[in-house]
Amino acid sequence: MRPLRIRLAALGSVLLTGLALPAAAPATPSPTVPSPTVEEQRLDQAVPREILRRSGFDDAAPEFGRALEHARSYAQARRVVVREGTALWRRAVDRAQGRGPAGGDLSRDDDRPLYWARLGMTRDVRTWRPDFALTERQRGALLDRLERTSRGQTDIRYPAGGPSRRVVLTGFDPFTLDRDIRTSNPSGATALALDGTVVETAAGPARIETAVFPVCWRDFAEGTVERTLRPYLPTADLFTTVSQGRVGRFDIERTNGAWRGGFPDNDNVSRTETVPVTDPATQPQWTATTLPYAAVTAAHTGRFPVYDHTQVTEIPAGGSEPVVRPDGPTPGSTARAGGGGDYLSNEIAYRATLLRDRLGLHDTLPGGHVHTPVLQFGAGNTTEVTDPEFVRNRLDIIAQVRAIVAVAVSATERRPG
Repeated sequence: MRPLRIRLAALGSVLLTGLALPAAAPATPSPTVPSPTVEEQRLDQAVPREILRRSGFDDAAPEFGRALEHARSYAQARRVVVREGTALWRRAVDRAQGRGPAGGDLSRDDDRPLYWARLGMTRDVRTWRPDFALTERQRGALLDRLERTSRGQTDIRYPAGGPSRRVVLTGFDPFTLDRDIRTSNPSGATALALDGTVVETAAGPARIETAVFPVCWRDFAEGTVERTLRPYLPTADLFTTVSQGRVGRFDIERTNGAWRGGFPDNDNVSRTETVPVTDPATQPQWTATTLPYAAVTAAHTGRFPVYDHTQVTEIPAGGSEPVVRPDGPTPGSTARAGGGGDYLSNEIAYRATLLRDRLGLHDTLPGGHVHTPVLQFGAGNTTEVTDPEFVRNRLDIIAQVRAIVAVAVSATERRPG
């Protein structure tokens, strides 16, 4: 207690002599800058750095960061984001399709350079401290534009005078990265390989336009699927969402369910609930494919078998426990898993086909979901980021998706108009 009495006495002496104490400087709160997400934090591990280095994409985020630092207003920053996000998508597509330098020894069909480079860029935006005032809403808008442009979602184009048949195809980012950070997603690789390409079919040439989606519950709840697909489904001749599914087989998923099963997404967030959509009062428990699954499963499209997959999990009308149904849902049942499960593969199929139906296109637009085989490394490879069997498997899956699209287009009638 004695030191306290001394300090108090000294303070009284100062006040009595009329000397002013130094005024405390007013507190200036530091602007709140979000921390990197769980997904972005994985960039610091060795595997992502190796993938970026061996593809030449290790320069994407640093160059983007330097361009962003030169922005002196939100408008300038937005222009940088749109330009660089679009350039990243085009660069990844060009690499996958054999245009320009490979940039390294990683095979061109690899989807992972795009994924990890994009995360480096989103981390730069998320943690950026500009010299001007940037609101939380503006930062979110910059992130949204970067996500959309670098995923090809704003790059869907059907040139005038091109093939009369139009196909929309979507893929996904890698996922389950905490299980194996080396993961590649063959659906994302397929999207890069097929974007802007023309496939010859029995019904004539068809142009394929693609986009890639995040493995993130929040983005889906915020409508990223509907926002991307709504402008194009009314004039498309066929659409298919694609994701990685089961080992050693393709599946055409017959039925999609309105249920999220809670498996963690790429930010380790779980959601167990009814799929959130606009106008939930009119939301069905189930939607169905309109892809020509009989023609696709009957055709020889590649080395993997292709199945018409009809199994779902439901709570029957009047029941309380989930039941597996091998032949699809029963009337009045509640969804607990579609043919594609209860994760984001099922959800993108559900959302896309529900959008098709709400646009009044159920009877005229073939569309649904294709599950690819799981992309596997060669036997014994538990540490290397690639190997010959891994590349062969991915190339074979890409080629077979292309063949499936050709068969599906061939089996459909041309839409009027």
